[in-house]
Amino acid sequence: MGESGFSKLAARTGEPAVTWLMGTALARPELISLAAGFTDSATLPVNETLALMDELLGAGGPGRRALQYGTTAGDPELRRLTAAHVAGMDGGEAGPDGPYDPERLCITSGSQQLLYMLSECLCDPGDIVLVEDPTYFVYLGITQSHGLRCRGIRLETDGIDLVALDRVLGELRARGELDRVKLLYLVTYHQNPTGLSTAGEKKAEVLRILRHYERAAGHPIYLLEDAAYRELRFRGADIPSALTVAGARERVIYSGTYSKPFATGVRVGFGILPRRLRGVVMRVKSNHDFGTSNLLQQLVRSALASGVYGRHLGVLRARYAAKAGVMCRALRAHFPPEVEWREPTGGLYVWARLPRRIRTGVGSKLFKSALRHDVLYVPGDLCYAEDPTRRRPDHEMRISFGGEPASKLPEGVARLGKTLKEMMSA
Repeated sequence: MGESGFSKLAARTGEPAVTWLMGTALARPELISLAAGFTDSATLPVNETLALMDELLGAGGPGRRALQYGTTAGDPELRRLTAAHVAGMDGGEAGPDGPYDPERLCITSGSQQLLYMLSECLCDPGDIVLVEDPTYFVYLGITQSHGLRCRGIRLETDGIDLVALDRVLGELRARGELDRVKLLYLVTYHQNPTGLSTAGEKKAEVLRILRHYERAAGHPIYLLEDAAYRELRFRGADIPSALTVAGARERVIYSGTYSKPFATGVRVGFGILPRRLRGVVMRVKSNHDFGTSNLLQQLVRSALASGVYGRHLGVLRARYAAKAGVMCRALRAHFPPEVEWREPTGGLYVWARLPRRIRTGVGSKLFKSALRHDVLYVPGDLCYAEDPTRRRPDHEMRISFGGEPASKLPEGVARLGKTLKEMMSA
């Protein structure tokens, strides 16, 4: 007899792949996990956080205020500092009625909460979300839970294929389904999983294409720019966000986080939203949690205001640059030449593409052999949406240099390289 009494949303929600991948790594200490997107444990700011918490909770500090409820939208000073921080990265200034107006900003319990709330506020079951092909697989879990349909847009080395985006929207208009398209989701900096970044001029063209189809859709089509990895850049120049594009204020949703660039255990994220949408999201957030942990907000606020955050970010970037170098040297030494991969310029990941005859999925011989060799990767097919217009690729993998110590990366890559050579020779 089947289960009964659960909602349709609960029935649609499967166990996230990340839960199984992380659980496998924790249950097998001998295993080297190149799968988990953990940040580097050795660089977590323990001493700095202790000092900041002493100031917050010590005599004369704002301890009682920090331990009290906050507001749903988030601490006003943290919102002001965050708006100024994003504006500074874009070469702009925060101020009233501009793209970086603190009143357009909200603080969330990690950027994941924002992605979930936006799906709740904008989409009904059966609606369509456009995503990169491939994309952040945890977001695909959100779309599955909400019964959304995804259309994948092919990626180029500088972001999504604009011709493909225009073609997909044109096809949906021809089929009378454009009114079901609610947003385009892009991970624009050092993308999870591929490590690619979206060029600034492409962001402007994306917005132009979306606006072109809005009249036929009958409602706004939002660009959701996920900038979770933006501050983990360790090579090359920064790229301005879509907030710098003319007319972006009412169409761009900018999602950021303090988890990855400061400490993943500090689950504080933020969003900069069009004003009308922000009001709706705040009503939903009130039902979620009345507001993100006030104590953690005060910690992040102190880190920003004191300069601790900026100094830590410099340490983190240097650390990831070194670890990426270690991984790339190991890849050149141990991976078969038929495997294609690119050196990262930031973020935590390397995306590897194998010959199409070699499958990488959880049920594949390669994945099972890798586990026997005590190494774990993320199968690439997990990063592709269920798009009925194409077969989901199954010959790629995401490997991370973020979580494991630098000393373990060469051995992990060597184990995976040995597995690849065995499969490809067979």
